[in-house]
Amino acid sequence: MTTSRICVVTGAGRGIGRAVAHRLSNSGHRVVLTARTGAQLAEVAAELPGPSLCVPADATDPDAPQAIRDQVAAEWGPIEVAVLAAGTASSAPLAKTTDAQWRAAMEINLDAPFRFLRALAPGMTERGWGRIVVIASMAAKHGDPYVSAYTASKHGVLGLVRSAAAELARSGVTVNAVCPGFVDTPMTEESIANISATTGRDAASARAALEARQPIRRLITAGEVAEAVEYCVASAATTGQGINVDGGAVQS
Repeated sequence: MTTSRICVVTGAGRGIGRAVAHRLSNSGHRVVLTARTGAQLAEVAAELPGPSLCVPADATDPDAPQAIRDQVAAEWGPIEVAVLAAGTASSAPLAKTTDAQWRAAMEINLDAPFRFLRALAPGMTERGWGRIVVIASMAAKHGDPYVSAYTASKHGVLGLVRSAAAELARSGVTVNAVCPGFVDTPMTEESIANISATTGRDAASARAALEARQPIRRLITAGEVAEAVEYCVASAATTGQGINVDGGAVQS
């Protein structure tokens, strides 16, 4: 029987975060939902079979990790599992990538996970058990053109995961990354729209181009990413890993 854990999921209002929340709830865990949009969180909470707690917050706010930790501790108890799914993606040629685009990628994809690890890992270590899973990307392992800011942020967060995992290896706390390919989510729909706008392709051909990047010739589902997250939560021996869920695109 699965032990029920208190789990926080960032970016829980849609896409991968939403699918992870469903997976964890269906497995009997209590799920804390956090994202910027409270209305989306309420929708997800209404769908879940088990207990949920909505904590609207902006993951890029430096004070958010501690505030979420403290609110959850007061209402439910200490956070035992953190799935950091909040993220953003943008594209531009290197020479046209602005400081604002660079900073935005770093703030949500790298700075926010760092702050959540810093806020949550000490308590997990003291209790001798914890699971931290960061949603990275196949861009954490190789470079593509026109996504320098995104790729740098994802390479950075994988390095953070590996270092934190090594530091916490004897504590009972594991730290892993799940590295999806192109996932069928609203974020990917936004990327398809951007491709269409910049290249003149119609949406169907833009989508087909992304599907063709993966040997299985389709987009990954958010549920398939959530399955890998649940594996990381269940495993005591898996830590410091970047687990690819990309249809064979990056073999490592």
